[in-house]
Amino acid sequence: MSKITGVFPSLPVATTGQSLVSHAGLKVVTSFVDTLGFRGLCEDRLGQFVPSGARHRPGTILGSLAVMLAGGGDHVSDLDILRAGAGVFGKVASNATVSRFFERIVTNPELFSYGFATLMRELRSRAWESAAERNPALTATALDPLIVDLDATLVTSHSDKERVAGTYKGGYGFAPFIASIDYGTGNGTGEVLAAVLRPGNAGANSADDHIKVFTQAIAQLPDDFYDQDGQLIGEKVLVRTDSAGASRKFLHYLSSLGVQFSVSYPVPVMKANMVAWINDKQYWQPALDQDGDDRSNAWVINATDVFRLTDYPPGTNLYLRAEPLHPGAQATLLDMDGHRVTAFLTNSPRWHGPALDARHRARGRCENRIKTLKNTGLGKLPFFDFHANQAWANIAALAMNLVSWLQLTALPTGHKARCWDIKRWRYRLFATAGKLITRARQTRLLIADKAPEAGTITTLLAATAELKTRLRHRAPHLA
Repeated sequence: MSKITGVFPSLPVATTGQSLVSHAGLKVVTSFVDTLGFRGLCEDRLGQFVPSGARHRPGTILGSLAVMLAGGGDHVSDLDILRAGAGVFGKVASNATVSRFFERIVTNPELFSYGFATLMRELRSRAWESAAERNPALTATALDPLIVDLDATLVTSHSDKERVAGTYKGGYGFAPFIASIDYGTGNGTGEVLAAVLRPGNAGANSADDHIKVFTQAIAQLPDDFYDQDGQLIGEKVLVRTDSAGASRKFLHYLSSLGVQFSVSYPVPVMKANMVAWINDKQYWQPALDQDGDDRSNAWVINATDVFRLTDYPPGTNLYLRAEPLHPGAQATLLDMDGHRVTAFLTNSPRWHGPALDARHRARGRCENRIKTLKNTGLGKLPFFDFHANQAWANIAALAMNLVSWLQLTALPTGHKARCWDIKRWRYRLFATAGKLITRARQTRLLIADKAPEAGTITTLLAATAELKTRLRHRAPHLA
């Protein structure tokens, strides 16, 4: 009697000519891309970057790259995975064709950036409109504005590329500046508005860079954020940054547009009477956690009258947060009586300190969005030319946003996948295998009913089909 000694079954392996498709779960992304009218938009905005008689149009090239990056690819050569499933993903452009496309981008980067920006804005408008009552533009008000997070990050370059430089962490690469939207807890993972590539030695606290990326970000917002004269309705937008965005120049710029802000503030040397304030909690309010419940060991206070702010925009308030040092935290000179004190500035019309503090502390979610953006292409910039890498960063943002828009528009409220990060989407859903069959002259994609997310796939495909029908009735040119 034979005994099994291995951990896994030992099976003979052979090749087959059957139409097997890996990553068949990406069908939910390709269906959503077509539902948004991606091909026609690309032809209208970026048709000049492909010869008129070329078989592969801009929509085919950019769509394939975005789907590949969403599925986990890192390089143009990873399009091979899509080529192997031509029955699901169509005819994919060769690596040489994609390379020539980027060469044309390099010859006129400003035109490509403008065309791609208008493309993304229209896609976002269609996706948000399809979200119905979850449309971020409809829910944004002065008291509950759309939150735009600004933050810089570092991307390491392992070879010499145009405009790479040493970073403040001792590395070598780029320092892209990211503007992203926070949908809020339970509403999805958020999306990217702008990804501005910069040399690695670019400063994190540059007011001019903050203004540049913010300008690009608000240009991406749908028409609901602008009045009849084309002016931004600033009160519906709140900018949230770390202390690098606390420069007076940047805050005055936001204030001039009527935009709200919530920015971390370097805590000044504490005054003597602050020790008594921390010990006597009658002056402080209990802080809130992200669920809105009181915390027993953290407090918030409006300290604007104690720390006189000079040369800041009118209506700016300074809030302090005090909490005991966490286990293992290194104490500093600014920690008073065993408490860590942090601060932030805001011109919000709301005055409830704990709620403002909870909203500001949720800024940490933007780190997850930056991590996701790096996992969808920003983390490995493949070209030597700077403008080609900037275009790649834009496509990475498109790949990330496609998944975010799926969460926003096609998944029901409370669905487990609405809070998944990209890696979970890939492993549980996108990597689902399938098989193409032809019956009654109709080709179908079969997915195992025992696949972990077979139900999620069918839910997304059904919602996308319904969305396509609604968009066709509303805009027949999308058909």
